[in-house]
Amino acid sequence: MQARQLPSGRGFAWLGEGLQIWRRNPALLTFASFGYLLLLILVSVVPFLGQIIASLLMPILSLGVLNTCQAIDKGRKAGPDVLFSGFQQNLPALVTIGLIYLAGSLLVLLLTSLADGGTLLKVMTSGGKIEAEVATSTGFTLALLIAITLSTPVMMAYWFAPLLAGWWKLSAPKAMFFSFYACLRNWRPFLAYSIALALFGAVLPGILLGIVGLASPMLATLLSVPLPLLLIPIVFASFYANARDIFGEPGNAFEQP
Repeated sequence: MQARQLPSGRGFAWLGEGLQIWRRNPALLTFASFGYLLLLILVSVVPFLGQIIASLLMPILSLGVLNTCQAIDKGRKAGPDVLFSGFQQNLPALVTIGLIYLAGSLLVLLLTSLADGGTLLKVMTSGGKIEAEVATSTGFTLALLIAITLSTPVMMAYWFAPLLAGWWKLSAPKAMFFSFYACLRNWRPFLAYSIALALFGAVLPGILLGIVGLASPMLATLLSVPLPLLLIPIVFASFYANARDIFGEPGNAFEQP
């Protein structure tokens, strides 16, 4: 398994390439992106087992979004059902990836309990509210720092894992190892990519809406509603762009019958 080492500037290019993919078929990519999010949200609200099932489905559905991006990129015909194509590609490995990612995330949250007595764990698992004095406490701040620090390698191991398992048929441990290695080897372009995401997804829209809001608060509110319909699919397509850039593609990774 070869992971290219890319220059920093490629990180800024991934969002632009995601925009190009979105422009070729905005309807399909928007459906896949929001279908992915909506299904995970609906499943996660199921009592007791919802969050576990959502974690197991996440790699499968994310591979479906990547398959959607590849189909658009290659000019192949694809319908909405491509979102569920991950169920046909190395399903046991994808489920295992979801299970390992869930276990890693829970372990990180358990370790934060050493700093704040379990406040962050309670908020993340049961949706409890945080009082203002708790949110500004030293313990809670330390818990957030621990969560960010320890969850970063977990996210690195997950980032490319569904794609590597689905397209290259790697086992879950190998897929997560090579995902972590690829992210570590390309930390410079990923740093640039993070900056681009912050600018594109938060800073620039915030400035734009702020300027419009000075003239017409109602217009700014109206503009803020469709903005996610544009931003989220482009960001999802940029995930495909960085995966394609670093690993290439194994021919037609998924062909619809």
